[in-house]
Amino acid sequence: MDATPPPAAVAQPADRLTDRLGRPVEDLRVSLTDRCNLRCRYCMPREIFGADHAFLDREELLSFEELTRVLSAFVDLGVSKLRLTGGEPLLRKDLPELIAMLSPLSGLRDIALTTNGILLPRVADELVAAGLQRVTISLDALDDATFRAVADTPLSVEAVLAGVDAALAAGLSPVKINAVMQRGVNDDQVEALAGWARETGVILRYIEFMDVGTTNGWVRDRVVPAADIVRRIHARWPIEAAEPTREGEVAERYRYLDGAGEVGIVASVTRPFCRTCNRARLSAIGELYTCLFAGEGHDLRAVVRGGADDAELREAIAAIWRARSDRASELRAEGGLSGPRVEMSYIGG
Repeated sequence: MDATPPPAAVAQPADRLTDRLGRPVEDLRVSLTDRCNLRCRYCMPREIFGADHAFLDREELLSFEELTRVLSAFVDLGVSKLRLTGGEPLLRKDLPELIAMLSPLSGLRDIALTTNGILLPRVADELVAAGLQRVTISLDALDDATFRAVADTPLSVEAVLAGVDAALAAGLSPVKINAVMQRGVNDDQVEALAGWARETGVILRYIEFMDVGTTNGWVRDRVVPAADIVRRIHARWPIEAAEPTREGEVAERYRYLDGAGEVGIVASVTRPFCRTCNRARLSAIGELYTCLFAGEGHDLRAVVRGGADDAELREAIAAIWRARSDRASELRAEGGLSGPRVEMSYIGG
């Protein structure tokens, strides 16, 4: 069983902000911190991000007021979905306060959070009360040995599962799970994760191991292709392809024929979806990245702190997006990526 390739980019209304390939800006991923309480090997390997690593100083980060102003400008330009990320976003102090500031933005339809889940039991109810609508929790294995090896932590996987339970109890819906699959590392967990997700009522998303940044030791041989995952799931629990729910959806979705929900796969390596990518990314210090695999960002903090008014801020963002022509995953497929790339932990994947 296989999936239909994603559609080509479609023509957009003349007054809609689009890039050089006709892609609108609709989805913004916002890093709140470059710090994390885990050291997952595919994101923050400890030999690079150790005790002596120089993380961002607090005064370098955009304040909540600055963030709200920048994100309001993005919403004015067409962004309708915000995803708060890190590092680990729950390490940012007073996060419910920021969500409460963002919730009233006119035109914003969705505020979501990506987290490792460990701190969720402390704050899930507060986040929901502030206006958080959805959460995605990273979970790459269900057995302790594999979980500890991948996340490079002494913690048990139960710390993450408690976060899943807290999210469900707080009413966050749907709760999604991201699992980065690596051959010879955790690919033996494919069926176990799917079975657990079916029983728990969460939506599982497998993610192909990607060469985000240059420090995670990426090699193509460790990529578990989407097609292999689909075949394995289908052999255990028959599935069928489901239609995308919206333009620019990155996960290939499948529904279980027995009615037990759905599963998805993000196949950035083997089936690039650059031509429909409508995502922008903002670092914790206000740099706008127009691609997950970009080498450099555009400094919006300097615009904000330099005295620009709201119209000038919007035009600065619009000018960057209009010039965008990124298609890194397609270039990888054509011959590989080279040069420096921003680390996943810096802009949230």
